[in-house]
Amino acid sequence: MPACAFLTIAAATEHTPAQAASQIPLTRNEIAGLFATLIIQPIPGTWHYLRWSAWRRRHQHRAKTCHYQRQARQL
Repeated sequence: MPACAFLTIAAATEHTPAQAASQIPLTRNEIAGLFATLIIQPIPGTWHYLRWSAWRRRHQHRAKTCHYQRQARQL
């Protein structure tokens, strides 16, 4: 239960307006994966996982934007 609370609070603080407009906010699952990769089992090359997370969030933001634009054109 404390782990779920930690992830929920971390995700809620990520949803602040100060975040980059070109990425979706971190989700609880994304935070859990980053936490496990970077804190619990650190391995060499952790920078790769941080870059992958940023790339994934940018890609999801771009896909969401395109999806909404396509829906708006169909109306």
